[in-house]
Amino acid sequence: MPENHPQDSQPQKRSKTKTFFVLVALVLSAWLGLVYLRVQEGKKQNRPAGLEPPAFQSLPLGSVKPEGWLLEQLQLQAGGLTGHLDEFWPDVEDSGWIGGHAEGWERAPYWLDGLVPLAYQTGDERLQRKVKRWMDYILSHQLPDGWLGPEQSPPPTGAPVGAPGSDPRDPWPQFIILKVLAQYEEATGDPRVIPAMEKDFWCLDNQLNQRPLFGWNYFRWGDFLVCLFWLYDRTHEPWLLDLAWKAATQGYDWPKYFSDLPMKDKTPRWNWFTHGVNNAMGLKVSALLYRLSGNDKYKKLSRQALQELDRYHGEANGLFSADECLAGRNPSQGTELCTIVETMYSLETNLAILGNVGDADRLEKIAFNALPAACSPDYWEHQYDEQANQVACVYVPQPVYTTNRGESNLFGLEPQYGCCTANFHQGWPKFTSHLWMATPDGGLAAVVYAPSSVETQISGQTVKVELTTDYPFSEELAFKVTTQMPLQFPFYLRIPEWAQGATLTLPDGSTQKPEAGSFQKILRQWNGTETLQLHLPMAFKVQRWFRDAVSVERGPLVFSLGLKEIWKPARPFPYQPKGDHKSDYFVVPDSPWNYALALDPGDPDKSLSLQEGTLQGDPFTLEGAPLKVAVKGRRLDDWAFATGAAEPPPQSPVESAEPEEDLTLVPYGSTRLRVTEFPLLK
Repeated sequence: MPENHPQDSQPQKRSKTKTFFVLVALVLSAWLGLVYLRVQEGKKQNRPAGLEPPAFQSLPLGSVKPEGWLLEQLQLQAGGLTGHLDEFWPDVEDSGWIGGHAEGWERAPYWLDGLVPLAYQTGDERLQRKVKRWMDYILSHQLPDGWLGPEQSPPPTGAPVGAPGSDPRDPWPQFIILKVLAQYEEATGDPRVIPAMEKDFWCLDNQLNQRPLFGWNYFRWGDFLVCLFWLYDRTHEPWLLDLAWKAATQGYDWPKYFSDLPMKDKTPRWNWFTHGVNNAMGLKVSALLYRLSGNDKYKKLSRQALQELDRYHGEANGLFSADECLAGRNPSQGTELCTIVETMYSLETNLAILGNVGDADRLEKIAFNALPAACSPDYWEHQYDEQANQVACVYVPQPVYTTNRGESNLFGLEPQYGCCTANFHQGWPKFTSHLWMATPDGGLAAVVYAPSSVETQISGQTVKVELTTDYPFSEELAFKVTTQMPLQFPFYLRIPEWAQGATLTLPDGSTQKPEAGSFQKILRQWNGTETLQLHLPMAFKVQRWFRDAVSVERGPLVFSLGLKEIWKPARPFPYQPKGDHKSDYFVVPDSPWNYALALDPGDPDKSLSLQEGTLQGDPFTLEGAPLKVAVKGRRLDDWAFATGAAEPPPQSPVESAEPEEDLTLVPYGSTRLRVTEFPLLK
């Protein structure tokens, strides 16, 4: 541990003695409280010291490679903001994290948290050079006591005159940069990383003895535990668990909060505990506490957290409304893009620890629907708030949002605030990292599906699996397993909860009927290259929402009425990429939107007809959408547009004297303007 150097000016001896005993009493009190909590948790389980083994083990960064449409999305991201933000946006280009004079708090670490996995998953050498430059600087400028990066930060570039900077030595950005360093170590094996992380943890341990968690870090301590567990799983140093318990006792009590959500309606004013991103990050805490304590109650609380958010704030896209705070169930309320990617990361964390199929299903639903819809197809513009019923992206002075400004759903560089500009980059790359995981019995599991390949070591042999599929736009998945010599190991395939009647065809031609909502285990000797075929039937499902509105789902995809779009430049980017000119955009509809659907929720096949095309081009655009659903509906003239958004759907069922029309629904992720939650016709 680093030394604590005395101050130059010494107080009187009596004052020093009194201060010493007060500090000893405070430290002893905190230590006894920590020991008591740990003993009580240990008694409940009568378990040995250490972390509870996770259901799955994440693979090192670079083991999983994207293919097909997923690779194309990552390449688009590399050519968009993710691959160029450090070249022109002051809070990254001139970041305090690399010795600059701009913001040196969360923005550069946020960006790196997406850039690092993107660089090594795509093999993009240009991005890898950027990563190395940043890692070299951060690691070589660690302070003697272990602190990483700036000790204090000015306010973000463009903040109002007089805006405060960060608190001195705020641990929150440390949590992010520790996640970045862990990923970098996995990809490169850089020997500097683990010692640097240990020193930073020692530094934070000392600080928490003097100054408990506060502000953002008080609510976001779950990400701290993610990093502590990562290091503990490699070093098995007991003091890391002591530090984890210390953070858990100081931080906000998310399990209690989610056991009975206190905010059951639209938040009347900004506050910490209903802040959407805080809630998204808090979703991982119960699973982390299960690993720390071994107490099964946290498994139940992990599931209950999502149930509570769904009950009071859930929307058809798999998210909960939060614009910027929890906002109720009206589908015109928005969800912040940071909330989208942080909810995905919490689900990825929970999936690895608890192994719940439902977490994987929800992760796919958000990734395939909400994530791409919040960005322009080239990933140069993004929204701050995305809406399930988003019929226009325009500025209004008095918007529908709880606390955000009227520009929040424009597509641009930094609408509303720049945190999403820095943070959205992690969405697809971390999703890719968590497609495949190792299992405790020495096997491999496909836990989330997208075209990809994985290469890993099993029993000292290299095993490669390639997943060829257009999923989620197809029901067919082909797994090609290659071993160097005959090798027996278990291979697990997730069967989603919605996949009733799934069929698995083994290499010898025999078939199995896996149970929906399970992980199907295939234990056999693999030899050379062999192929498994998995068929996941995707039936139509109609869900009920706010005011009994309906939405249409098929497998992991949500379908929306995609409106024709007119993109109008709103203003130039305040900072321009070199040699280019970029704008923020309004997006306005060029087709009607206020329809009610004619369908039977109990028998949707009577009313819905699937039109399947081939996957060509970008599936997350109106032009490239490979699936369409035909349905009939009628206009509702009294369903109006107000405060920059569609009014809440009229209470269903509704009547309309307008003529019946043929409507076409497309995947939610293919739209930028849409209606997703519809009134239902009588």
